[in-house]
Amino acid sequence: MVIVFEYMSEYSVMLLAALALLVVQAICDLSLPDYMADIVNTGVLSGNVSFIVQVGGKMLLITLLGAACSIATGYYAARIAAFTARDMRADIFKRVQTFSNPELDKFSPASLITRTTNDITQIQLLIVLLVRMLFYAIIMGTGGIFKAVAESPTLSWIIMGAVLALVTVILVLLNVVMPRMRIMQTLVDRLNLISRENLEGLLVIRAFNSQKFEEARFDDANKTLTDNNLYINRAMTIMMPTMMFIMNVTTVLIVWVGAQQISSMQIDIGKMMAFMQYAMQIIMSFLMLSMMFIMIPRAAVSANRIKEVIETDTLVKDKKITVQPSDAFVPDIEYENVSFCYPESDQPVLKNISFTAKHGETTAFIGVTGSGKSTLINLLIRYYDVTEGRILLDGVDMRDMKRSDLRAKIGYVPQKSMLFSGTVRTNLLYADGGASLEKMQRAARIAQADEFISTMTDGYDAHIAQGGSNLSGGQKQRLSIARALVKNAPIYIFDDSFSALDMKTDSALREALHREARESTLLIVAQRVGTILSADQIIVLEDGEIVGRGTHRELLRNCEVYREIARSQLSEDELEQA
Repeated sequence: MVIVFEYMSEYSVMLLAALALLVVQAICDLSLPDYMADIVNTGVLSGNVSFIVQVGGKMLLITLLGAACSIATGYYAARIAAFTARDMRADIFKRVQTFSNPELDKFSPASLITRTTNDITQIQLLIVLLVRMLFYAIIMGTGGIFKAVAESPTLSWIIMGAVLALVTVILVLLNVVMPRMRIMQTLVDRLNLISRENLEGLLVIRAFNSQKFEEARFDDANKTLTDNNLYINRAMTIMMPTMMFIMNVTTVLIVWVGAQQISSMQIDIGKMMAFMQYAMQIIMSFLMLSMMFIMIPRAAVSANRIKEVIETDTLVKDKKITVQPSDAFVPDIEYENVSFCYPESDQPVLKNISFTAKHGETTAFIGVTGSGKSTLINLLIRYYDVTEGRILLDGVDMRDMKRSDLRAKIGYVPQKSMLFSGTVRTNLLYADGGASLEKMQRAARIAQADEFISTMTDGYDAHIAQGGSNLSGGQKQRLSIARALVKNAPIYIFDDSFSALDMKTDSALREALHREARESTLLIVAQRVGTILSADQIIVLEDGEIVGRGTHRELLRNCEVYREIARSQLSEDELEQA
C-alpha cells in the first residue's frame, strides 16, 4: 500500500483540502447532539418555542455546512483517485515499454492487462473510499468516543463494550476473508488469459471442433472465480446483521440504563439522547471502517501487483556512458564466441557462435526447428544480452551503444507479421514518421506489396484491421517487409519473413531487395532452402552450434546437415541447377 500513498502525495494539496473539509464536516456532525440536548432540556420540557426555533435554525445551518463539506470532499476524493489511477496506468505502460524479453516472459500479456485495468480500478475505488470514508470514520469515531465519555461517564462502559464487540467482528471477518482476497486477482488473471486465448485462437478452435473443451476450460476458471466471490460475499453478509444487532443492543442498553439514571436524577433526558446519538455515530463509524477493511486486502494485493511491474528492472539496459555510432557507420556485424542461456535455464541455447556479416552481403541462417536461429537474431536486436562473448557492430560492442541508437540502424521484420489498426499509410509510417509517399511506394514495390495495395479501394489510405486480420498471410508479410524498408536502414533482418510467399513473389522480392539495398547488411532466417540459394554466406545451425558455413554449393559438398535439409525440399535436378 506504500506505493498508493506515494502516488497520492503528488496531490497533497487536494488531499489536505479534503481532510480539512472532513474535519469541518465531523465537527458539524458531532455538535448536533449537543444542540439536540439543549432543545430537549431547555425548549421542549419548558415549552420555550422561540428557543426551539433559534437552536433549530442553527442546527439547519450546521447541517447545510456539513452537506457542503461532504460534496466538496467527494469532489476532491474523485479527482485524487482519478489522477492517481491515471499516473499509475501511465507509469505501468512506460515501464512495460522498457521491458526486454526476460521481463515479458515473466509477466503474461493477460496479467499485464489485468494489472493495468482491474487492479488500478481497485486502487481507484479504494482511494475514493479512503478519502471519503476512512478518514471521516476515524475522526467521527474518535471524536464520538471523547464526546460520549464527556457527556456521561457512567454510560461509557456501554460504548466500550460495543466498540470491543465491533472490533472482534471485524477481526474475525478479516481472518476468514483475507486468504480468499489474496487469490482474487490471480483468478481474474487466469480468466482473462483463457478469454484472450479463445478470442485469438477462435479459428483454430473451430477447425478442431474444440469448442466444448474450451467452454469447459472457461467454465472451470469462471466457476472458481465465482465460488471465491460467493465465499467472500457470504462472509460479508454476516457483517451487516451483526453490526445492526450490536447497534440495537447498544441502544436498548443506553435507554434502559439511562432511564434508571434519569429516575435517580443522575442524568437528564437531553444528555441521554445526546449520548445515544454519539453511540450511533461511533457504531456507524466502525461500520464504515469494517467496509474499508474488507476493501483494503484486495486493494493491497492489487497495489503489490502494480508495484511488482513498476519496480521490475530490465535485465537489458543501457550503460551510463555509451558510444555513439560514427558518422561513417559501416554496418559490419561480428559475433565473437557468443553463447547464450535463457534466464531460469541451465542449458545454453547458443554455444560459441562466431561469424562476420559484411555490408553489401546477404548472410542467411538455416537449421531445424529449435536450432537457435531466432535467438541469434534476438541477441542482435538486444531483446536479450549475450551470456558469453560479444557482438560487434562497426567494431563496437553493441552493449556499449544505446538500445535506441542500435535499433535505429536496424530494419526488422519479425517471424509473426504484426500490423496495427489504422491504414496502410499509418503502418508504413510506423518505421519513419516523416516518410514521403514516394518513399513508401518504393518500399512497397521492393516488397511486392504495391500490387495488392493498388487494388484496394482507398490505396494507401485503405483500412487495416487490428493485427491485419483483413489481409491474407502473404499480404501481411509483404506489408511488414515494406514497413522495414521504409526505414532505409543499414541493416535488415528478416526472421523467416518469406514463409507465406509463393516462390515467384519470393524470388522477385529477393531480387529487388538485392538490387535496391545492396549497401546494407542483410540477415535472413529461413526454413526454405529456395529462399537463400543466392546468399553470399549461409550459416547452418544445429543444437545451438554452427555446423556449416559457406555458399549453397559449398555446403552441399561439405555439410551433411545442410545437404539433408536441401534434399528434403528440392529435387536433384533443382539442386544441380541452383
